[in-house]
Amino acid sequence: MTSDPILCRVENGVAVVTLDNPPLNLVTLELTRALERTLDRLAADPEARVLVLTGAGERAFCAGSDIKEFPDMMEPGLVLERKMKKENETYSKVDDFPKPTIAAVSGLAFGGGLELAVCCDLIVVEENARLALPEIKLGVFPGSGGTIRVTRRIGEGRAKEMMYFGEPIDAKTALAWGLVNRVAPVGDALITACRMAEELATRPNRALQICKRAIDLSFDVSEDEAISRTLPLSAEVFESNDCKEGVRAFFARETPRFTHS
Repeated sequence: MTSDPILCRVENGVAVVTLDNPPLNLVTLELTRALERTLDRLAADPEARVLVLTGAGERAFCAGSDIKEFPDMMEPGLVLERKMKKENETYSKVDDFPKPTIAAVSGLAFGGGLELAVCCDLIVVEENARLALPEIKLGVFPGSGGTIRVTRRIGEGRAKEMMYFGEPIDAKTALAWGLVNRVAPVGDALITACRMAEELATRPNRALQICKRAIDLSFDVSEDEAISRTLPLSAEVFESNDCKEGVRAFFARETPRFTHS
């Protein structure tokens, strides 16, 4: 890889992060490190209010790990230190990114590519997209959070079917199963995702961030504790300037002018 495998631009409150490792945008050690650096920078950038994650080209969002790197990691203890720990840490930074995130999927999202997509809050796929977790065919299983995050989206039975057989599903099935949020025409995944992101970028960003934290609590703690922990989050947004503006605009029958802070 001779150039930066991660491209990034920020415009109108939307950060578009592109995996750029043609032709299939495979996950390499270098790409993982570059993605982590980009995420850290964007998390602290107030101009980046929504993140869209996509892949360069039409063939694949990301077709998974670069298997050419595997032979150097097959001795006992090497794969965790050289690959899995950093990859899981980076994927978790996507999952825990403080602002709304949307994956725009063209073509294939296989293996680690699908595991990366499901780290995003929302997923848009094109009509011809194919999604799969084929790791079992290599004698392994999804090791970058897919066993957890995919299962949370589609349930135990469907997740086991995807992971046991390793066969791809189409966009229509993915939508019916709840794995993705929207299906776009071929060539329009990024356009659709950016339109969604631009709309979210006009919303009160602090409230969106806190809403994301409150939703994520449902997976992390008991129901009673989750509800209890949302109360101070509610107090925080009710005391914000954006809430004051939202209420003012409601009574004035105007479009609110949020600060996005």
